[in-house]
Amino acid sequence: MPKLTFFNLPEMKRNKLIRAAEAEFSRVPLSQASISNIVKAAEIPRGSFYQYFENKEDAYYFLLEEQWNKRQDKFIASLNKYNGDIFEAFKELFQLMLEEKKTEDGYNFLKNALLNVTHEIEDVFTRIFDEKQIDTNRLKEITPLINKECLNISGEDEFYHIIQIITSVTFRNLVEKYSRNMSKEEALENFIIEMNLLKKGLYK
Repeated sequence: MPKLTFFNLPEMKRNKLIRAAEAEFSRVPLSQASISNIVKAAEIPRGSFYQYFENKEDAYYFLLEEQWNKRQDKFIASLNKYNGDIFEAFKELFQLMLEEKKTEDGYNFLKNALLNVTHEIEDVFTRIFDEKQIDTNRLKEITPLINKECLNISGEDEFYHIIQIITSVTFRNLVEKYSRNMSKEEALENFIIEMNLLKKGLYK
């Protein structure tokens, strides 16, 4: 999490630092990212970077969470649109992410994250319903929107595991789309097949 000094920066200077960091993290994996490149592009002294972040990992995961939060907003909109149908909401979120333009905010950053997945990166993408990791207010906002009556579950524990399965399938399909350089059409087709299998059930 950034230090308070980061949030106290003038908006223009803060945004310039964010753009510089995203550009560097879009260029190479986190392990190869250079703070020198970030501060050069942001036109700040290297020492100032450490007044805003503990290290490059701190900056990276803050930006990754910020970008993923924007996609969560789209997910909430989809839940409302489809009257709480979690399968349709995830399908639309997946399709929206496939249709994002290369020039769109955070596209290259998220793509590079998916091409260089670690457990930490996966945690950011799949924590949408994890009360231990997600902001409690966000969790309270999302959960009531889901229509649990159409899910074949017997309690909250099963609900939690169903959600984890769906988010894991969604995440893996996003990774495969970029790692295998699949077309949008192929990636969407594969994803819909897997989601429909989950929706119908796998046992006769």
